Amino acid sequence: MLWYDYYYIVLVLPAVILSVIAQAKVKSTYNKFARISNSKHITGAQAAYNVLMHYGITNVKIECGSGKLSDHYDPRVNVIRLSPEVYSGSSIASIGIACHEAGHAAQHAQNYLPIKVRNLILPVANFGSSAGVLLAVIGYFLGFGILIDVGIILFAAVVVFQLVTLPIEFNASSRALRVIEETEMLYNEERAGAKKVLSAAAMTYVASLLVSLMSLIRLILRTNSRRR
Repeated sequence: MLWYDYYYIVLVLPAVILSVIAQAKVKSTYNKFARISNSKHITGAQAAYNVLMHYGITNVKIECGSGKLSDHYDPRVNVIRLSPEVYSGSSIASIGIACHEAGHAAQHAQNYLPIKVRNLILPVANFGSSAGVLLAVIGYFLGFGILIDVGIILFAAVVVFQLVTLPIEFNASSRALRVIEETEMLYNEERAGAKKVLSAAAMTYVASLLVSLMSLIRLILRTNSRRR
């Protein structure tokens, strides 16, 4: 039962609570600045285009996607897909998010090293996210040490993947804010608002990494305690 799992209570539960707080923070921050239009009435699509032009990128399309906060850059087809309210919206939040996704496009165009590292880890991380814990649990109950070790290694790949993702996300936001300032897309107070939106979003990645890391440590500690 959960209340008998000391490692979960001490390690994982606080990280989960932090993750929930981070999610709530990003939603409240986004909602606040989604209601404030930028003074120049630039749309998210125009802002993303400005970032691309700043980096001399001409082979990336900007499309209107579907859903809320579904914004992403797809490097397979060189397309930035922005949610409708970001694509057509002129809020400070829309500008920040659109420029962030264009920042990802710039990373790929410049062969940003952490992206190459993440792509190498991706296949193992994808498998580890679905099978790592399962294999470790099966090995735990059946007493198969090798199965436990394989499961832990696979889940560790997920943690490494999330760790490598952090500099990628922070760098994309840094690129976005730098271009916003250099091209004067937003005024000082507006830039501060865009920075708050992107900082709140970045914290969700930190919290997610912390949950996975604490889960990995818990898995290792429980395994070691059984083997003693």
